Amino acid sequence: LAQVMAQGLHGIGMTSQRTRARMIERLREKGVTDEAVLAAMVAVPRHVFVEEALAHRAYEDTALPLGSGQTISQPYIVARMIEVLRSGRAGLGKTLEVGAGCGYQAAVLAQLTEEVYAIERLEPLITKAKFNLRQVQEFRVRLKHGDGQLGLPEAAPFDTIILAAAAQRIPPLLLQQLALGGRMMLPLGTGDQVLCLIERRPEGFVESRMDAVRFVPLLSGIE
Repeated sequence: LAQVMAQGLHGIGMTSQRTRARMIERLREKGVTDEAVLAAMVAVPRHVFVEEALAHRAYEDTALPLGSGQTISQPYIVARMIEVLRSGRAGLGKTLEVGAGCGYQAAVLAQLTEEVYAIERLEPLITKAKFNLRQVQEFRVRLKHGDGQLGLPEAAPFDTIILAAAAQRIPPLLLQQLALGGRMMLPLGTGDQVLCLIERRPEGFVESRMDAVRFVPLLSGIE
């Protein structure tokens, strides 16, 4: 049984370590240079987090459906967002992920910082995320079933906030929960979406617009 479980985590064929290494090479080719981020991406077995029927596509650089109308983000976008959040800083610090989905990005974040909180509004997905994180023995992520737009005031302030769904406007409660010197990264917009980086500086919030992206919309309420 232990051998079967180990094989499940390490992968064989299209989910093997070699296939994972090819994903990392593609990320390098696309411009990801942060070695710590690349190491985190290779450490997390993405095939454990996708639907079993799609496991053979787990290391393609593409978003994949999760059910409940949600997707697991494209590896390049996960790496790109985290790389920008880390750039020029000592580390991510206390991190909040809004839109935990299947738990994949939270597992990557947990390779890079000690404190990861992840919030998800859909109960079937939070159940799936808990199961997946147990499968890979990642116990550092604190998961909560809740409305991500409200953040997690009981654990605030956060040094890093990362959203895995596109907001029509920047959620004001999340801005309030960002620590001084903190950074928030989110997809912004309805039709044409862009990655938006917000930094909280002593003089106020500074916003930078970056790559064009496509994410599922950020919705309120819980289901």
